[in-house]
Amino acid sequence: MKQKERIPFLLLIGPAAVFTVLMTALPFVQVINMSLKDFIIGFQGVYIGLENYAVMLKDPVFWNGLRVTFELYFLSLFSQLLIGLYIAVLLHRKLKGSRFLRTILLSPFTMPPVAVGMMWLILLDPSFGPANYFLELIGLEKSLFLASPSLVIRTLAAIDTWQFTPFVVLILLGGLQTLPEEPYEAAEIDGATRRQRFFYITLPLLRPSIITATILRSIDLLRFFDTIYITTQGGPGTASTTLNIYAYNTGFVYFRMGYASALMITLMAVVLITVVFFNFLRKRQY
Repeated sequence: MKQKERIPFLLLIGPAAVFTVLMTALPFVQVINMSLKDFIIGFQGVYIGLENYAVMLKDPVFWNGLRVTFELYFLSLFSQLLIGLYIAVLLHRKLKGSRFLRTILLSPFTMPPVAVGMMWLILLDPSFGPANYFLELIGLEKSLFLASPSLVIRTLAAIDTWQFTPFVVLILLGGLQTLPEEPYEAAEIDGATRRQRFFYITLPLLRPSIITATILRSIDLLRFFDTIYITTQGGPGTASTTLNIYAYNTGFVYFRMGYASALMITLMAVVLITVVFFNFLRKRQY
Protein backbone atom coordinates (compact mmCIF):
# COMPACT_ATOMS: atom_id res chain seq x y z
CA MET A 1 0.00 0.00 0.00
CA LYS A 2 1.39 3.40 -1.00
CA GLN A 3 2.02 6.08 1.62
CA LYS A 4 -0.67 8.37 0.16
CA GLU A 5 -3.23 5.57 0.25
CA ARG A 6 -2.29 4.55 3.80
CA ILE A 7 -3.29 7.86 5.40
CA PRO A 8 -6.97 7.82 4.24
CA PHE A 9 -7.10 4.12 5.20
CA LEU A 10 -5.92 4.91 8.73
CA LEU A 11 -8.41 7.77 8.96
CA LEU A 12 -11.22 5.37 8.04
CA ILE A 13 -10.35 2.61 10.51
CA GLY A 14 -9.04 4.95 13.21
CA PRO A 15 -12.37 5.82 14.91
CA ALA A 16 -13.49 2.16 14.93
CA ALA A 17 -10.12 1.01 16.28
CA VAL A 18 -10.12 3.64 19.05
CA PHE A 19 -13.72 2.81 19.99
CA THR A 20 -12.91 -0.91 20.15
CA VAL A 21 -9.86 -0.33 22.35
CA LEU A 22 -11.79 1.95 24.70
CA MET A 23 -14.70 -0.49 24.98
CA THR A 24 -12.47 -3.48 25.76
CA ALA A 25 -9.25 -2.23 27.34
CA LEU A 26 -10.72 0.28 29.80
CA PRO A 27 -13.27 -2.12 31.39
CA PHE A 28 -10.59 -4.82 31.56
CA VAL A 29 -8.16 -2.47 33.35
CA GLN A 30 -10.94 -1.36 35.69
CA VAL A 31 -11.83 -4.96 36.61
CA ILE A 32 -8.16 -5.75 37.34
CA ASN A 33 -7.94 -2.60 39.47
CA MET A 34 -11.06 -3.55 41.46
CA SER A 35 -9.80 -7.11 41.95
CA LEU A 36 -6.85 -5.67 43.88
CA LYS A 37 -9.10 -3.79 46.30
CA ASP A 38 -11.46 -4.55 49.14
CA PHE A 39 -14.24 -2.74 47.35
CA ILE A 40 -17.85 -2.85 48.51
CA ILE A 41 -20.47 -0.81 46.66
CA GLY A 42 -21.18 2.37 48.61
CA PHE A 43 -17.79 2.43 50.36
CA GLN A 44 -14.34 3.63 49.45
CA GLY A 45 -12.19 0.85 48.04
CA VAL A 46 -9.01 -0.07 49.96
CA TYR A 47 -6.01 -1.46 48.07
CA ILE A 48 -5.15 -4.95 49.38
CA GLY A 49 -3.00 -6.34 46.56
CA LEU A 50 -3.53 -10.03 45.85
CA GLU A 51 -5.46 -10.74 49.05
CA ASN A 52 -8.72 -11.37 47.13
CA TYR A 53 -6.96 -14.11 45.16
CA ALA A 54 -5.49 -15.59 48.34
CA VAL A 55 -8.95 -15.67 49.94
CA MET A 56 -10.35 -17.22 46.77
CA LEU A 57 -7.92 -20.14 46.97
CA LYS A 58 -9.24 -20.93 50.46
CA ASP A 59 -12.89 -20.42 49.53
CA PRO A 60 -14.81 -23.75 49.30
CA VAL A 61 -17.59 -22.09 47.28
CA PHE A 62 -15.00 -21.04 44.68
CA TRP A 63 -13.68 -24.58 44.32
CA ASN A 64 -17.23 -25.91 44.14
CA GLY A 65 -18.01 -23.33 41.45
CA LEU A 66 -14.92 -24.36 39.49
CA ARG A 67 -15.94 -28.02 39.71
CA VAL A 68 -19.53 -27.28 38.65
CA THR A 69 -18.29 -25.11 35.77
CA PHE A 70 -16.10 -27.86 34.35
CA GLU A 71 -18.61 -30.63 35.03
CA LEU A 72 -21.29 -28.74 33.13
CA TYR A 73 -18.77 -27.82 30.43
CA PHE A 74 -17.52 -31.33 29.67
CA LEU A 75 -20.97 -32.94 29.87
CA SER A 76 -22.57 -30.36 27.58
CA LEU A 77 -19.67 -30.17 25.12
CA PHE A 78 -19.39 -33.95 24.72
CA SER A 79 -23.15 -34.32 24.21
CA GLN A 80 -23.36 -31.49 21.68
CA LEU A 81 -20.39 -32.69 19.63
CA LEU A 82 -21.59 -36.30 19.59
CA ILE A 83 -25.22 -35.56 18.77
CA GLY A 84 -24.27 -32.72 16.43
CA LEU A 85 -21.91 -34.95 14.44
CA TYR A 86 -24.54 -37.67 14.14
CA ILE A 87 -27.22 -35.25 12.90
CA ALA A 88 -24.78 -33.50 10.53
CA VAL A 89 -23.85 -36.82 8.92
CA LEU A 90 -27.55 -37.71 8.49
CA LEU A 91 -28.36 -34.34 6.91
CA HIS A 92 -25.32 -34.60 4.64
CA ARG A 93 -26.74 -37.74 3.08
CA LYS A 94 -29.55 -35.62 1.60
CA LEU A 95 -32.35 -37.81 2.88
CA LYS A 96 -35.94 -37.06 2.00
CA GLY A 97 -37.23 -34.14 4.06
CA SER A 98 -33.73 -33.03 5.14
CA ARG A 99 -34.46 -29.39 4.27
CA PHE A 100 -37.54 -29.36 6.48
CA LEU A 101 -35.55 -31.08 9.24
CA ARG A 102 -32.85 -28.38 9.05
CA THR A 103 -35.48 -25.69 9.59
CA ILE A 104 -36.89 -27.53 12.63
CA LEU A 105 -33.41 -28.06 14.06
CA LEU A 106 -32.56 -24.36 13.83
CA SER A 107 -35.56 -23.23 15.88
CA PRO A 108 -34.08 -23.88 19.37
CA PHE A 109 -30.85 -22.08 18.39
CA THR A 110 -32.77 -18.93 17.43
CA MET A 111 -34.57 -18.67 20.78
CA PRO A 112 -33.21 -16.32 23.49
CA PRO A 113 -31.65 -18.22 26.44
CA VAL A 114 -33.98 -16.42 28.86
CA ALA A 115 -37.04 -17.68 26.96
CA VAL A 116 -35.54 -21.17 26.84
CA GLY A 117 -34.95 -21.09 30.59
CA MET A 118 -38.53 -19.99 31.32
CA MET A 119 -39.93 -22.64 28.97
CA TRP A 120 -37.98 -25.51 30.55
CA LEU A 121 -38.70 -24.20 34.04
CA ILE A 122 -42.40 -24.74 33.33
CA LEU A 123 -41.93 -28.05 31.50
CA LEU A 124 -39.81 -29.53 34.32
CA ASP A 125 -41.82 -28.17 37.24
CA PRO A 126 -42.14 -30.99 39.83
CA SER A 127 -45.80 -30.18 40.59
CA PHE A 128 -47.52 -29.42 37.28
CA GLY A 129 -44.83 -29.82 34.62
CA PRO A 130 -45.64 -32.00 31.57
CA ALA A 131 -42.33 -33.87 31.94
CA ASN A 132 -43.42 -35.61 35.14
CA TYR A 133 -46.83 -36.32 33.64
CA PHE A 134 -45.23 -38.27 30.79
CA LEU A 135 -42.92 -40.07 33.22
CA GLU A 136 -45.95 -41.28 35.19
CA LEU A 137 -47.69 -42.16 31.93
CA ILE A 138 -44.98 -44.68 31.05
CA GLY A 139 -44.78 -46.05 34.59
CA LEU A 140 -41.75 -44.14 35.91
CA GLU A 141 -41.48 -42.14 39.12
CA LYS A 142 -41.64 -38.36 39.19
CA SER A 143 -38.35 -36.47 39.17
CA LEU A 144 -37.31 -33.17 40.72
CA PHE A 145 -35.04 -32.34 37.75
CA LEU A 146 -33.85 -28.76 38.47
CA ALA A 147 -34.64 -29.07 42.19
CA SER A 148 -32.50 -32.19 42.67
CA PRO A 149 -28.83 -31.69 43.68
CA SER A 150 -27.88 -34.92 41.92
CA LEU A 151 -29.79 -34.20 38.68
CA VAL A 152 -29.53 -30.44 38.24
CA ILE A 153 -26.20 -30.44 36.35
CA ARG A 154 -27.37 -33.14 33.94
CA THR A 155 -30.67 -31.34 33.46
CA LEU A 156 -28.96 -28.02 32.68
CA ALA A 157 -26.57 -29.81 30.31
CA ALA A 158 -29.57 -31.38 28.55
CA ILE A 159 -31.27 -27.99 28.18
CA ASP A 160 -28.13 -26.40 26.73
CA THR A 161 -27.60 -29.40 24.45
CA TRP A 162 -31.17 -29.09 23.18
CA GLN A 163 -30.65 -25.42 22.36
CA PHE A 164 -27.12 -25.32 20.94
CA THR A 165 -26.65 -28.68 19.22
CA PRO A 166 -28.08 -27.07 16.02
CA PHE A 167 -25.19 -24.58 16.11
CA VAL A 168 -22.71 -27.46 16.16
CA VAL A 169 -24.67 -29.19 13.38
CA LEU A 170 -24.36 -26.11 11.14
CA ILE A 171 -20.58 -25.95 11.60
CA LEU A 172 -20.02 -29.66 11.05
CA LEU A 173 -22.45 -29.81 8.13
CA GLY A 174 -20.55 -26.97 6.47
CA GLY A 175 -17.33 -28.91 7.04
CA LEU A 176 -18.81 -32.08 5.56
CA GLN A 177 -19.94 -30.25 2.44
CA THR A 178 -16.39 -29.04 1.75
CA LEU A 179 -14.70 -32.46 2.01
CA PRO A 180 -13.10 -33.71 -1.24
CA GLU A 181 -14.66 -36.68 -3.05
CA GLU A 182 -11.38 -38.29 -4.21
CA PRO A 183 -10.47 -40.04 -0.92
CA TYR A 184 -13.94 -41.60 -0.73
CA GLU A 185 -13.80 -42.79 -4.32
CA ALA A 186 -10.37 -44.35 -3.76
CA ALA A 187 -11.50 -46.00 -0.53
CA GLU A 188 -14.61 -47.40 -2.20
CA ILE A 189 -12.49 -48.89 -4.99
CA ASP A 190 -10.25 -50.48 -2.34
CA GLY A 191 -13.31 -52.07 -0.74
CA ALA A 192 -13.49 -49.95 2.43
CA THR A 193 -16.76 -50.22 4.35
CA ARG A 194 -18.90 -47.22 5.24
CA ARG A 195 -17.70 -47.44 8.86
CA GLN A 196 -14.04 -47.49 7.78
CA ARG A 197 -14.59 -44.51 5.47
CA PHE A 198 -16.17 -42.59 8.36
CA PHE A 199 -13.43 -43.28 10.93
CA TYR A 200 -10.41 -43.13 8.61
CA ILE A 201 -11.47 -40.41 6.15
CA THR A 202 -14.40 -38.32 7.42
CA LEU A 203 -13.30 -37.79 11.02
CA PRO A 204 -9.66 -36.86 10.23
CA LEU A 205 -10.73 -34.46 7.47
CA LEU A 206 -13.48 -32.99 9.65
CA ARG A 207 -11.19 -32.42 12.63
CA PRO A 208 -10.64 -28.66 11.95
CA SER A 209 -14.42 -28.09 11.91
CA ILE A 210 -14.83 -30.12 15.11
CA ILE A 211 -12.14 -28.05 16.83
CA THR A 212 -13.75 -24.82 15.60
CA ALA A 213 -17.11 -25.91 17.03
CA THR A 214 -15.35 -26.91 20.27
CA ILE A 215 -13.71 -23.49 20.63
CA LEU A 216 -16.92 -21.55 19.99
CA ARG A 217 -18.96 -23.70 22.37
CA SER A 218 -16.21 -23.65 25.01
CA ILE A 219 -16.34 -19.85 25.18
CA ASP A 220 -20.10 -19.96 25.83
CA LEU A 221 -20.19 -22.97 28.13
CA LEU A 222 -17.43 -21.81 30.49
CA ARG A 223 -19.32 -18.57 31.09
CA PHE A 224 -22.75 -20.22 31.08
CA PHE A 225 -25.14 -17.87 32.90
CA ASP A 226 -28.57 -17.04 31.40
CA THR A 227 -30.34 -20.38 31.60
CA ILE A 228 -28.85 -21.25 34.99
CA TYR A 229 -29.91 -17.95 36.53
CA ILE A 230 -33.44 -18.20 35.13
CA THR A 231 -33.99 -21.83 36.17
CA THR A 232 -32.05 -22.41 39.40
CA GLN A 233 -30.10 -19.23 40.31
CA GLY A 234 -27.28 -21.58 41.32
CA GLY A 235 -29.42 -23.87 43.46
CA PRO A 236 -30.46 -26.07 45.05
CA GLY A 237 -27.88 -24.86 47.55
CA THR A 238 -24.71 -24.47 45.47
CA ALA A 239 -25.31 -27.54 43.28
CA SER A 240 -25.44 -25.46 40.07
CA THR A 241 -23.41 -22.44 41.19
CA THR A 242 -20.82 -21.96 38.44
CA LEU A 243 -18.02 -19.40 38.72
CA ASN A 244 -20.11 -16.99 36.67
CA ILE A 245 -23.13 -17.33 38.96
CA TYR A 246 -20.94 -17.08 42.07
CA ALA A 247 -19.27 -13.92 40.77
CA TYR A 248 -22.65 -12.36 39.93
CA ASN A 249 -24.10 -13.11 43.37
CA THR A 250 -20.95 -11.87 45.08
CA GLY A 251 -20.95 -8.58 43.17
CA PHE A 252 -24.62 -7.72 42.70
CA VAL A 253 -26.28 -9.46 45.66
CA TYR A 254 -23.65 -9.02 48.38
CA PHE A 255 -22.00 -5.97 46.71
CA ARG A 256 -18.44 -7.29 47.18
CA MET A 257 -17.24 -5.98 43.84
CA GLY A 258 -13.55 -6.44 44.63
CA TYR A 259 -13.87 -10.17 45.29
CA ALA A 260 -16.33 -10.57 42.40
CA SER A 261 -13.80 -8.93 40.06
CA ALA A 262 -11.14 -11.41 41.19
CA LEU A 263 -13.54 -14.27 40.43
CA MET A 264 -14.25 -12.89 36.95
CA ILE A 265 -10.54 -12.44 36.20
CA THR A 266 -10.04 -16.08 37.17
CA LEU A 267 -12.92 -17.18 34.96
CA MET A 268 -11.52 -15.15 32.07
CA ALA A 269 -8.15 -16.86 32.54
CA VAL A 270 -9.85 -20.28 32.44
CA VAL A 271 -11.63 -19.37 29.18
CA LEU A 272 -8.44 -17.94 27.66
CA ILE A 273 -6.34 -21.01 28.53
CA THR A 274 -9.00 -23.32 27.06
CA VAL A 275 -9.24 -21.33 23.82
CA VAL A 276 -5.44 -21.15 23.46
CA PHE A 277 -5.21 -24.92 23.98
CA PHE A 278 -7.77 -25.70 21.27
CA ASN A 279 -6.24 -23.12 18.93
CA PHE A 280 -2.93 -24.92 19.37
CA LEU A 281 -4.60 -28.19 18.40
CA ARG A 282 -6.19 -26.56 15.36
CA LYS A 283 -2.87 -25.12 14.13
CA ARG A 284 -1.31 -28.57 14.34
CA GLN A 285 -3.79 -29.73 11.70
CA TYR A 286 -2.21 -27.50 9.04
